Amino acid sequence: MMLIEVIFFGYFVTCVYANGVADVVLSCSLVEEGVGMGGMGGGSLFTRTPATLVLRDIAVAPDESLESLTPFVPPSIPDPDAILFEVKVSSPEIPDADVLLHADCNEQEVMCEISRYSPHGSQDSSDPTYFMVSLNVEGVEFSTALILRTLTVARDQSTLIQNKLGLPLSQSGTLLTEVLFLVFSHIKSVTAPLRGDVLLNCGFKQQQIPLAQEVGIEWRLQHRGKGRKVLEMKTRLDDAEGSTVVHEERNGSSMVAARVVSEGDASVTLTKLKVFDEGTYICTVSLGPFHAQQIIQLRINQPPHVLLSEEKLVLKSSSPQTLSCHCTKYYPLDAQMEWLSLSPTDTEPTVLPNQGSLSSHRQHGDGTYSLSSQLTVPSSVSPGTKIICRVSHVALDTPLSVSLVVESPEPDSYWWVLGFLIITVLFFYQVMR
Repeated sequence: MMLIEVIFFGYFVTCVYANGVADVVLSCSLVEEGVGMGGMGGGSLFTRTPATLVLRDIAVAPDESLESLTPFVPPSIPDPDAILFEVKVSSPEIPDADVLLHADCNEQEVMCEISRYSPHGSQDSSDPTYFMVSLNVEGVEFSTALILRTLTVARDQSTLIQNKLGLPLSQSGTLLTEVLFLVFSHIKSVTAPLRGDVLLNCGFKQQQIPLAQEVGIEWRLQHRGKGRKVLEMKTRLDDAEGSTVVHEERNGSSMVAARVVSEGDASVTLTKLKVFDEGTYICTVSLGPFHAQQIIQLRINQPPHVLLSEEKLVLKSSSPQTLSCHCTKYYPLDAQMEWLSLSPTDTEPTVLPNQGSLSSHRQHGDGTYSLSSQLTVPSSVSPGTKIICRVSHVALDTPLSVSLVVESPEPDSYWWVLGFLIITVLFFYQVMR
């Protein structure tokens, strides 16, 4: 089957009707599989053709300003070479679709990909035709996958056929489609602490007339070229008793079957997170012969513990002192350590020109890392100087610092003993007189 995709970029226009709904018009490109195979055949992998997508009947909030919205006008003369998808999205509604109304003003790029879709068990030449649409808005937690079905167009001698897709056009020159089923997520990526809990959001909607009563949900994790199943659930939307089957592959993963049935909520909760839980999570929802996915990135972090090897540092006149700073049990790998000093006469610390030596990163059994730095403190440092070890890490909102104050050298113990003996001799001499 030939792969056909449509990619939409951030330019679009909106229009509004009296009943409080708006249309979003996206300028796009049709992407088709090329003849060549990259470097093997000499041709390009994909070819692109201009296309347009119209999302009809997106709900507008009552307080929405409508002054800047421009009506969409279909072409006065239908063009069989133009690729113009017309999609009614009022049922089921796209969650948070109002984001699309504001993306242009907020200078956010709208990315949308469309590809031909074959439901399980269908024939490639079957009628109607299905498409998969993936919508994402840059910088916003908005991601939706739609399954579209072409609507029947009454054909006569005047009916135009879209030249590239081979589908009949409406009288206004558009490819009429409807949304059958959608899978969405309110997050694209999330960061959670090591040994903490996290909720990965995923949901689905379908038309009022159900496509099927049985729904299957699978969560998988992909990381560094490897994949594994996290959780799988099968249940019935008619809430038949005993119909829910759950396979928990990852201990501490769970979904709420009642929320799947009542709200279409396919979110999964992961508890007691470990480093190996990090990666790309794929939520796949299957409803009858249809399925769609959402992808969520989970990042694990753990702030470091920082401590010095000494509680105090007493100068020695004969030799320099060695001070170590230990940065332990952090994740991910990148951590920066630096030494600073603050003399009694200064108000701000300065970075030491000699930053000492760093150890290699050490990885622990739980996947966290440790790093150490050694600094040589010369005997010429002024007493009262504060030595600071500062650590920066992605899990820290601000750098973490530990410090100590250099103390004056203590008098040599030999002179203390000699002085004590002299005082003792003098004392007994006076007593015996």
